Amino acid sequence: MIGALAGDIIGSAHEFGRTKSKRFELFAPGCRFTDDSVLTVALADAIISGREYGPVMKEYFRRYPRAGYGGMFAGWALSKSSEPYGSFGNGAAMRISPAGWAYDTLDDVLARAREYTCVTHDHPEGIRGAQATAAAVFLCRTGVQKPELKRYIETAFGYDLSRRLDDIRPHYSFDETCQGTVPEALISFLESESYEDAVRNAVSLGGDSDTLGCITGGIAEAFYGLPDDIRKSALSILDPRLRETTEQFVNRYCGNGLPRQQGT
Repeated sequence: MIGALAGDIIGSAHEFGRTKSKRFELFAPGCRFTDDSVLTVALADAIISGREYGPVMKEYFRRYPRAGYGGMFAGWALSKSSEPYGSFGNGAAMRISPAGWAYDTLDDVLARAREYTCVTHDHPEGIRGAQATAAAVFLCRTGVQKPELKRYIETAFGYDLSRRLDDIRPHYSFDETCQGTVPEALISFLESESYEDAVRNAVSLGGDSDTLGCITGGIAEAFYGLPDDIRKSALSILDPRLRETTEQFVNRYCGNGLPRQQGT
């Protein structure tokens, strides 16, 4: 889960910057946690406490009102309504990684991903993006290798993962939809050689870099583990409340987070 937060923080310095290179300072000046991290930790909190995710999200919104939320989400969070608003934005996928760690079967992960997503993003594309991301985290942490993961995601969710980053990068731009973000994040992971390389791939596309980094980082951590220096840097940028909840979740569900697999 910390891998998702680190990807968000690393990508935050490049949002709207159209970075098209993998050569950049990993934790650049101005890096910060965004709504991606806040809502990921909110889901971790809901899972730990057994509370409903919707009220927990609204609580976290009130604590961190300037984290960079989308307008539709902010309107929902400020309202008294608990009804979803039909979104297929990539927020559905960026916050879902804890579901890939907390449950013991793929069926449970998919069911929980749908449940947590439908609180706000009840559009089929939002659900598809969240389930694909959570499934990828689960499969990677349980030892599935990249070719099998690619086949499963393409078959189960219909995403085209045959494209190459070098072909995507020149024409890719900021995209807030699940369907325009999740496949690119998955490809960024599939072409990677390490956690850091995966996040650099994601940021180098020049799109919604914090969300691409968050989704890719969550998947990459489950496959490679998370280098200790990146873990420490990311945790140091979180405030004490976010850091405490993150560490509680990790200690309960994620093991020690050390690198587990290498290569492709």
